Formats: sequence, C-alpha cells, structure tokens
Amino acid sequence: MEYTKLGSTGVDVSKLCFGTWRFAKESGGTVETDEETAHELLDTFDEHGGNFIDTANVYGDPNGTSEEWIGEWLNDRDREDYVIASKVYWSARSRFGDNLSRKNIRAEIEGTLERLGTDYIDVYYIHRWDDETPIEETLRTLNRLVEEGKVHYLAASSMAAWQLTKALWTSDVEGLERFEVTQPRFNAADRPQEYLDVCADQDIAVCPWSPLDAGFLTGKYDTDDPESGSRADLQDWDLEFSDRQWRVLDAVQEVAEETGATPAQVALRWLTDQREFTCVPIFGARTVDQMEENLGAVDVSLSDDQYDRIDEAY
Repeated sequence: MEYTKLGSTGVDVSKLCFGTWRFAKESGGTVETDEETAHELLDTFDEHGGNFIDTANVYGDPNGTSEEWIGEWLNDRDREDYVIASKVYWSARSRFGDNLSRKNIRAEIEGTLERLGTDYIDVYYIHRWDDETPIEETLRTLNRLVEEGKVHYLAASSMAAWQLTKALWTSDVEGLERFEVTQPRFNAADRPQEYLDVCADQDIAVCPWSPLDAGFLTGKYDTDDPESGSRADLQDWDLEFSDRQWRVLDAVQEVAEETGATPAQVALRWLTDQREFTCVPIFGARTVDQMEENLGAVDVSLSDDQYDRIDEAY
C-alpha cells in the first residue's frame, strides 16, 4: 500500500479508501453485503495496508448497521491504526433529523460514536448541504465537536462549488474549523471542474465517490456484445456526455492493455495520481476478489503520456 497526507492535515492515509455503503444494504430484498462478508472485506483491506474507511450514519438497513459492523471489527484492533470517516445530515436517531441543525448534529454524532464503539471520528462529513440551516450554525456546532475531541477533521460531501466556497469563507471570517476534505462525484469520465478548482486552490483533499463511474470504467459494457444494447440505452446520459464517457473508457482500456492492468485499476490509479490536489478515491467491493483487484491499482504505474491521454479524452 502507498500512503499520502490527507490534504493540508498531518494525517497519513492509504491512497485508497474503502467505502462501506453496501454493508447491510438491501436491494430487491437481498442484502448486498452481509456481516460475515463485510468483516472479510475489512480484513483483506487491512492485510493489504489499507487504513482509511468510509461509512455514514445511514448506511445499512436499518440505518447505522454499517457503523455497527465496523465498530465490531474495530473492537479487536488498535483504534489508532485506522482513519474512520462518517457523515451527518439524514437521521439514524432523531425524529427531528434530515438537516444540519445543532440539535440533529448533536444527536447523530452520539449515535455514530456509540455504534462505532469509539470516542472520536477522524473525518466527519456533512452528507449534503442544508438550505434551511445557516452554514454558520452548522460550522459552529461542528467546530465545538472538534474542540471536544469528538471529531478531528471536518469534511463536506456533495455540494456545489459556490456552497463549498461560502462555507470556507464563513470559517475564515468567523475563526472556525474549515472543511479539510471533500467527497464529490468525480472520476476520469465525470469531473466537477469548478469544484475541483476550489479544492486545488485551498489545498483540500478530494475523496471522490463513484471513482469507476458506477462501474462504467471497469469496461463491463461492451458494444460489440449484442446483448449489451446500444450506447444510448445503457445509461440515461445525453448523447454529448455519452460520447465523452466512451472516449474516456477507450483511453482507459488502451492504457490498461499497455500496462497489463485492468481498466478499473487504471481508472483508480489515474485518480490517485492527480497533480493539482490530494486525491484518495473511495471504492467499494462485493467480494474479496473485487477488493484485491481494486487494491492492485497501487501497483500500477502510469507514464505522463498515459495520464495525459486519459485526461485529454475527456
């Protein structure tokens, strides 16, 4: 495993973060990842040197089950060896939830700490922007959690560039802890450029979700296969964006052939090699084999030319 500083913080994290949103998640009446498999995946991640684990207070069915399973797994290990990230906005505990009010944040952090069996969260994300609660109230509440030692670093997931900028400005003016980590949807074929520009300028770490574009960049769609349908039928994308994605996939697959890696490994490596900001992609896995394939991304080496070809295909 390779490690990197998490943005402007002093924390060392593995260059890949394991996302646990599938833990206890029900799809069509079937649990995607049961408890035994979840612990096997965490074991494999740990054995390969991974130390950065992402969850949320509402992952799993019922809400918070993902945190509970991680907490059980951590119980036999040294908590200090791991960097745990969780989130708040939707409620797993309070009937006054689904917001970033002081009341909801206070209720949810206690639930998260209890389920994880820990005294603190390393990285605490606001899961969404709250249009109803003033950002100053949210930041003051989060700032207090840092002062109390319940949270080490603040983070933001899924918001617009102007919202991130407003939050950073508020932190600066009011002397409050700022967001040090962000979690946008970002991959080689889907780039919120204005948002990423803010992160680069402010030295904020980017931990993108959907790093493989919902599986598209694994190469699992093959237009030479008549059963796969037309490109336009595969996803609800407009034609222009669809063409862009296929160009990126073609470039990723070409580089995969050149390097002897899989397309998924190349797509993940391209993210970790970002030049303007620290990038630690959050990947998921249903099986140990998928986990090991994704972790193999750290063994892939991209030349400047290969990196640029993927970049320019966009």
